Amino acid sequence: MFITIKKKHIEIALLCLIIVVVGIVAFSHRSQEAVQTSASNTNWGLGFKENGKQPTGNASAAFLKQYNAYFVGAADKKIIYLTFDAGYENGYTPAILDALKKHNVKATFFVVGNYLKTSPDLVKRMLNEGHIVGNHTLTHPDMSKISDMDSFKKEMVSVEDLFKGITGQNLQKFYRAPQGKYSVNNLKQANELGYKTIFWSLAYVDWYQDKQPTKEQAFEKLLPRIHPGAIVLLHSTSKTNSEILDELLTKWETAGYTFGTLNELCGK
Repeated sequence: MFITIKKKHIEIALLCLIIVVVGIVAFSHRSQEAVQTSASNTNWGLGFKENGKQPTGNASAAFLKQYNAYFVGAADKKIIYLTFDAGYENGYTPAILDALKKHNVKATFFVVGNYLKTSPDLVKRMLNEGHIVGNHTLTHPDMSKISDMDSFKKEMVSVEDLFKGITGQNLQKFYRAPQGKYSVNNLKQANELGYKTIFWSLAYVDWYQDKQPTKEQAFEKLLPRIHPGAIVLLHSTSKTNSEILDELLTKWETAGYTFGTLNELCGK
């Protein structure tokens, strides 16, 4: 009787163990699916939990890294990677470049085809002053809706060709998706073309021409939320940015931050 009962106990224990193991595997699989689902979200988004600390993205840094994509740098280094999106020129870029030159800060300007066609002298100035010019696509479409490689490649290569025609140089292969709209397939496509996709970990609403933030509103967003390894997105079309950049850089420097380049971030 004892042996029979003991045997039944062992069988029950083994059955419980199997159930636990299956549960753990299923949970792990669901967690992995959650990361995949999060990363396939077509709108880049951030969650800020504490000022001065890195935010979370709707895809993790580890997930993005497998596609040579980045949204933030090291959490233990007070380095800022400053980037600008340039869809068109409306007169504010020279002042932005002046402020960057004054502070010896090297930034990255993600430009679209229109910018290259209409502002070649400014593009040349960016290069001459040590900045990186990146790819923001030819026509600024919703890239998450582009699934075939030929169409994706056309948006990218057309910018490369325009850039080389203006500067005689090859475009550095850094890519930013217009409006932060992307798909995992886009990450794969960009990586296949040799690009590193660059999202951001700090930005604010600075792109509406008829509703520009005040200096105080800009500082309210950009100062408390700055954090180690920040990839900052600003728009070169912003009048406010052109007016505050000198002071903003000074405030960040006073807080102990230095500035790095995307080449340094990505280990080139």
